[in-house]
Amino acid sequence: MRTPETTTHQADSRYAMLRLGITLLVMTVGSSGMYVVSVMLPAVQAEFGVARADASLPYTLLMLGFGVGGVLMGRLADRFGVMWPLLIGALSLGVGYVACGMANSIVAFIAAQAVLVGLLGSAAAFAPLVADTSLWFVKRRGIAVAVCASGNYVAGAIWPPIAQHFIETVGWRQTYIGMGIFCGLAMAALALFFRARPPALAAAPTGATSGAAPVRNMMRPFGLSTGTAQGLLCVAGVACCVAMAMPQVHIVAYCGDLGYGAARGAQMLSLMLGFGVVSRLVSGAICDRIGGLRTLLLGGVLQCVALLLFLPFDGLVPLYVISALFGLFQGGLVPSYAIIVREHFPPAEAGARVGTVLMFTLFGMALGGWMSGKIFDLTGSYHAAFLNGIGWNLLNVSIAALLTFRVRKLWLRTAAA
Repeated sequence: MRTPETTTHQADSRYAMLRLGITLLVMTVGSSGMYVVSVMLPAVQAEFGVARADASLPYTLLMLGFGVGGVLMGRLADRFGVMWPLLIGALSLGVGYVACGMANSIVAFIAAQAVLVGLLGSAAAFAPLVADTSLWFVKRRGIAVAVCASGNYVAGAIWPPIAQHFIETVGWRQTYIGMGIFCGLAMAALALFFRARPPALAAAPTGATSGAAPVRNMMRPFGLSTGTAQGLLCVAGVACCVAMAMPQVHIVAYCGDLGYGAARGAQMLSLMLGFGVVSRLVSGAICDRIGGLRTLLLGGVLQCVALLLFLPFDGLVPLYVISALFGLFQGGLVPSYAIIVREHFPPAEAGARVGTVLMFTLFGMALGGWMSGKIFDLTGSYHAAFLNGIGWNLLNVSIAALLTFRVRKLWLRTAAA
């Protein structure tokens, strides 16, 4: 159990805002591994002479490690505070990048990505920081969590073109080694600002969000058992992120196959995730008005629209436009799960349940990255991979619509009584 510590800092205070800004920086540095590996994919495939699906495995296993590590690091943060997981993450990320740069086989490369970069490195800079941020804000928890989570997309906006530049000038191995030195030292220095523990807040109804349903039985979220409700959110998280991974993981390789070059693909990935930052901020504000569940449904429908646009258009300019739209439509999906859990489940269970749902979203990213590569190997193109993503996206939308309908039905029943 976590030992309470006194603190002079309060929720929604100026210190909380400063802490949020530093959290954004840590998330930007720590999440770099999720996006650099996609830029490295063509070079790594050529270096080790493997198939596209095998070259996608480092990303897949990184995301699996990232998901499991988020739960482990979250528990460590609950016990000792978030600073110690961040310090462990800084050391692991730095060593992991250097190990990737020195790998002499695809197996060694995958191991470094999965364990050091994913499980112990980048994992410390996602779920624990999202949970920590939610404890420092009450009035605008939705937008605060969105700002925190947007650091993940800021990383996606700035790191791919940087990595691509250095790949072309000094090579992918030297790029990894340089990133290891920079990211390890930067993340460790920023982690020292997280000594203060969250203030002891009085238990408050999690339905404080203005747009959430006014009446809830938190022991039966959505009118279901907690296990069933949690399971549906986990399946929805996997489904939306399998679809999300298709463009994010393979846009660089896709552009290479179309003859536009990897550099164009890296620019599209950067554009996609840059607009994802905007999407997360806007979705955070929307969450504070209409609640997390309806925000999830809206984002799922819009992401499906963007995926459909990839099918008829493969010109250079249309791909830039669609990449921007895809980022703008899907950026708020993952943070909305954290808000849904805080709104509909018992507060005492929020930390563990948020970590679990986010773990399944990362599993979805891992599965989607590998699955798209495998479909490419079987069919010789990405057309079927986009169709596969659309199918998974429709599953996510169906679950979000079902839960929204159940909440509405419960509200009408309560109002009628």
